[in-house]
Amino acid sequence: MASSIMEECFIKRSQQKKKTSPLNYKERLFVLTQEKLSYYEYDQDKGRRKSLRGTVDLQKVKCVEKVYPEHHAPTERLYPFQVIYDDGPLYIFAKNGEIQSEWIRKLKEIVRYNKDLKQKYHPCFWVDGQWQCCQQEVKQAMGCRVLQGLSKDRGGSGKPLPPTPVEEPAVQTLSLEPPKPSLSVGMTVIAEHEYIPLSAQDLELKKDEEYTILEMPDANWWRARDKYGREGYIPNNYVVQAGNVLERYPWYCKNMNRSQAENLLKTENKDGGFVVRDSRLKAGQYTVSLFSKISGETAGSCRHYNICTTSQGQFYLADKHFFSTIPELITYHQHNAAGMVSRLKIIVSNRAHAPSTAGLGYGMWEINPRHLTFIKELGNGQFGVVKYGKWQGQHDVAIKMIKEGSMSEEEFIEEAKIMMKLCHENLVQLYGVCTKQRPIYIVTEFLSNGCLLTYLKEGLKQHPTNIQLLEMCKDVAEGMAYLESNQYLHRDLAARNCLVDTNGTVKVTDFGLSRYVLDDEYTSSEGSKFPVRWSPPEVLLYRKFSSKSDIWAYGILMWEIHTLGKLPYERLDNQAIVDQVSKGYRLYRPQLANERVYSIMKSCWPEKAEERPTFQELAVNVQDLLYEFQ
Repeated sequence: MASSIMEECFIKRSQQKKKTSPLNYKERLFVLTQEKLSYYEYDQDKGRRKSLRGTVDLQKVKCVEKVYPEHHAPTERLYPFQVIYDDGPLYIFAKNGEIQSEWIRKLKEIVRYNKDLKQKYHPCFWVDGQWQCCQQEVKQAMGCRVLQGLSKDRGGSGKPLPPTPVEEPAVQTLSLEPPKPSLSVGMTVIAEHEYIPLSAQDLELKKDEEYTILEMPDANWWRARDKYGREGYIPNNYVVQAGNVLERYPWYCKNMNRSQAENLLKTENKDGGFVVRDSRLKAGQYTVSLFSKISGETAGSCRHYNICTTSQGQFYLADKHFFSTIPELITYHQHNAAGMVSRLKIIVSNRAHAPSTAGLGYGMWEINPRHLTFIKELGNGQFGVVKYGKWQGQHDVAIKMIKEGSMSEEEFIEEAKIMMKLCHENLVQLYGVCTKQRPIYIVTEFLSNGCLLTYLKEGLKQHPTNIQLLEMCKDVAEGMAYLESNQYLHRDLAARNCLVDTNGTVKVTDFGLSRYVLDDEYTSSEGSKFPVRWSPPEVLLYRKFSSKSDIWAYGILMWEIHTLGKLPYERLDNQAIVDQVSKGYRLYRPQLANERVYSIMKSCWPEKAEERPTFQELAVNVQDLLYEFQ
């Protein structure tokens, strides 16, 4: 019998080799030898292994990598890793990060010379017939994330990845899946925000009250019942599954990044002000952001403390005072600094800021113009004047008044019904249209900090940090990855077509609108209005649009962000840009971008479209870089 290299009790997830197989989790004793990874039943009381339950031939292993934990995973399932072999993924859950890393390191060392090692893998779980990271529905589908550092001497084949199709997809192939697949009909949810019904079909939500899901007919609106028996439609991004304990605490700010936390805390300017937020870099983990004024300083500063977990599943912060739950940990540190720069004195919250709904009520896309109040002009765009206003006197909206003759209106009106279903925290939400009069109106979410380009030039209150700039890039990449996953092209991605919310979140706007421009100057690459400076060679020369042309434009947008709004190719005219870019000329590295940041930009600019990454890969690469900066 081969000698054992490592042994450890892990939780193993069932492999669901058949569609009807149940999903379960069982504790097994894993034994690693030079040739095999085996797992056994284990008698905890007697401390000995029992019958063999499965074996993996290590010569057949194609990949060993971490997996992002499930959303709100229990403590015993926060450190998963995967072993990919012929039968598919074997998911194993370690007790802590140290054990997880040690087993991954050892397994990789053993299999590094295997044939057919994967160049791409899936960083999230296969659940209910779908990869959670990229929504592909084939279990054998190629991974969506490129393995870092794979090279021939580590066992890679050295073969290039197969080209990605670059044909423009039909809009009708949108696959708008509900954003919370873990919820189902019959489950109980809790309202995270107040919701006043916007149409007769809607149901009022009261914060912290429970509701039962009755039907899920739409990607963004669900039919529900309240405790009094009343039924109606609710926006599903206003509720969370009952049992998600942290959602009930005012100090928990789920969708908040580091820069947003710092801005919020500095605005409050209170010593000991704090928030608890999801770690955007480590799924399933949490960070405490704390503002303090040491020795009477007036400006103050922010510190960020990761909530750590012991091998027994207990939580602790800077000093190792252990707690069974995060609320218990927070309560303790509200009275004791215990290793931090200050105790947690004042709860700071952004809960008043509710997310945008997909439309102004379930099934509403045609808006009565009489319900709109125009307050002030925001600017003049490609299609006409844009104004800030109110819907029904209370909801902030932006209203695009479409100049007659500037847009193919009938085609757009049909498209608007589909565009309204696109709902993501990094996309400007389309609320509806007014089409019964001329000019027609496009009514969207209003973002108070305005255009990203202007914000970069004038709106930043202080010199931005590398983290702040990268978080802007990450916001755009995640919004575009959502469009990409729904096979939707932007065609005019640039800083001028992104907006900035009150808390600094960047959202992409005007996606797909360039398809309806009737201006011949705009639609010709020789005209001054065509976005030549953001276009790749295949668009400049052949008018060939694809998701890969959006990738090129994203690289230019990253450059805009890291130059604080400079004009790309500022010394060249349009014709010179077409000539030079076609010959291989590329933008220089901005002073605020280090080589790693610049390498991500350059990865968007290969001449061959199929050599460019996907937005999913770009979002991961920017996230990894953020992790290094922090």
